[in-house]
Amino acid sequence: MTEVYLDYNASAPLDPRVLEAMAPVLSGEVGNASSVHRFGRRQAAAVDEAREHVAALVGGRPGGVVFTAGATEANNLALRGAVEAASEGRQRMLVSAVEHASVGSTARWLADCGLVKLDVVGVTAGGFVEPGAVEELIGPDVLLVSVMAANSETGVLNPADGIAERAREAGALFHCDATQMAGRLPFDMEALGVDLVSVSGHKICGPGGVGALVGTRHALARLAAVIHGGGHERGLRSGSLNVAGIVGLGAAARIAAGERVSESARVGVLRDRLVAELEAQLPGVQQNGDPSRRLPNTASIRFEDADAEAVMANMDPVAVSTGSACSAGSIEPSEVLVAMGLSREAAFESVRFSLGRFTAAEDIDIAVESAAAAVERVRAMTA
Repeated sequence: MTEVYLDYNASAPLDPRVLEAMAPVLSGEVGNASSVHRFGRRQAAAVDEAREHVAALVGGRPGGVVFTAGATEANNLALRGAVEAASEGRQRMLVSAVEHASVGSTARWLADCGLVKLDVVGVTAGGFVEPGAVEELIGPDVLLVSVMAANSETGVLNPADGIAERAREAGALFHCDATQMAGRLPFDMEALGVDLVSVSGHKICGPGGVGALVGTRHALARLAAVIHGGGHERGLRSGSLNVAGIVGLGAAARIAAGERVSESARVGVLRDRLVAELEAQLPGVQQNGDPSRRLPNTASIRFEDADAEAVMANMDPVAVSTGSACSAGSIEPSEVLVAMGLSREAAFESVRFSLGRFTAAEDIDIAVESAAAAVERVRAMTA
């Protein structure tokens, strides 16, 4: 059977060019990037080059790149670090209702510990945050606002510039999880007015286990370390640097920045064909989220009267998802879809298709055939 991978939003395949860039560090180079001898200096130079590529991907400065073990840690550093360093009078945090668990759960944990007061910003039926909704909740007591650039389940985009303006007017930090958007659509944190940005290697065809928090000088000065030790990464993230992973992240960022326009155009055509053919072959197909403002690679689709888990099981070996991989195994419906106003039933009937760099036209043909047959089979079993 031909395997088809349409779960790029969970994790993208490693680009062979990234592996090639990592190979010398993995097989031959030695030395701690913090050491002053020539071996360490070579490692440090490779890390510095990666900083430049990661910063360029999101419109930041190389000196503002703090390498982490992934976007989850970067999100934790942004939220927890801001609370640890907060001055008196700023005791409230705003996060959107559709954030990744590494933001939403962290914010709730901080609130449960009594370290911050939490307000959740609702979203429209289209799945995005209106800047006006932030304006209604924000005030001089707000420490940080966290709203993702693009949702991992629906691909829906948030108006980062408008939200950043509201945060700036209130003197609050604006953190934006750009894990899904970086490398797929333009993102310039300086132009948008974003203070802190999280990115991850394995979402842009780089290695897993490495990511970064990119911040402005002003924003990073308002964070405290979450992991303590030798004071690496501007004192914000101690631990010997994962040089091979960082080099891979840098290479992935460089490739993504250079090929973003052509890749997104190609993938967008394939995504649109996937949706159109599913709608043509099956009744009761609905797209979740505003299709006019979303990532070019993502489609969240509800198949009425067909349980999504059963559909996925019957689609094997075509890989799709019911939502964020970090919430897989949950018996609860997607918090994102419910926050958008979908019923529990509709949320349980929704499947996410996410395409990427190595998705081919024939993969779409196989996926459509597999999905249509799976939905018909599941509907017949429950009729």
